[in-house]
Amino acid sequence: MTAVAQHTLYLFPGQGSDSAIFGKMDFPGTFELKYMTLPTPDKGEMMPEYAQRFVSQIDTTQPYSLIGVSLGGMICSELADVLQPDKVILISSAKCVAELPVKYRFQQKIPLNKMIPASWYRGGALLLQPIVEPDRNKEKDTFKRMLKSKDKVYMKRAVNMIVNWQKQTFNSNIIHIHGDKDNTIPIKNVRPTVTIEQGSHMMALTKGEEIGKLIVDRLSH
Repeated sequence: MTAVAQHTLYLFPGQGSDSAIFGKMDFPGTFELKYMTLPTPDKGEMMPEYAQRFVSQIDTTQPYSLIGVSLGGMICSELADVLQPDKVILISSAKCVAELPVKYRFQQKIPLNKMIPASWYRGGALLLQPIVEPDRNKEKDTFKRMLKSKDKVYMKRAVNMIVNWQKQTFNSNIIHIHGDKDNTIPIKNVRPTVTIEQGSHMMALTKGEEIGKLIVDRLSH
């Protein structure tokens, strides 16, 4: 009897998170989980080049899918154009620049982000996160730990990549899961495949059980 190749899930966290963002999702043993780490972008590095860094880390000889949260989802959208994964699933993210809020696109013309010292990004995120996305208070210790672990230069350069993202089109096979209470990437700009009621930008963790079941269902079809 020929052994069935295991399906690998490459899990990309967001700018201010790590593998813990997927901690409430339960995947069957038929899936092998690979948690991706987002390195500090080079100065001036843009999203397409940054996404290319991960190509060598993905084993394309076996069945695999890509799952990304927020910035991780944007990376997956880029990778969907150069790889052929079985599935690409975005959570609380954007498939292209048109799905980002106007405040980000505005900064392509007037780069206010460049005027902010790198040392302010992490502190600002720690201050504003519970205000902008109060749902995060359900898992506040985890979110605080993830943010505090981020390097200040990484934070600033990651924001620069998002602000200057130029992607105009996206792979039509992407499955996009988005919350109707996402204040970071408002759903009014997004064309989701699945809408999560009362889902915030932090829902990958705060509604992880629900989203995990949804993902497993999508991977099985």
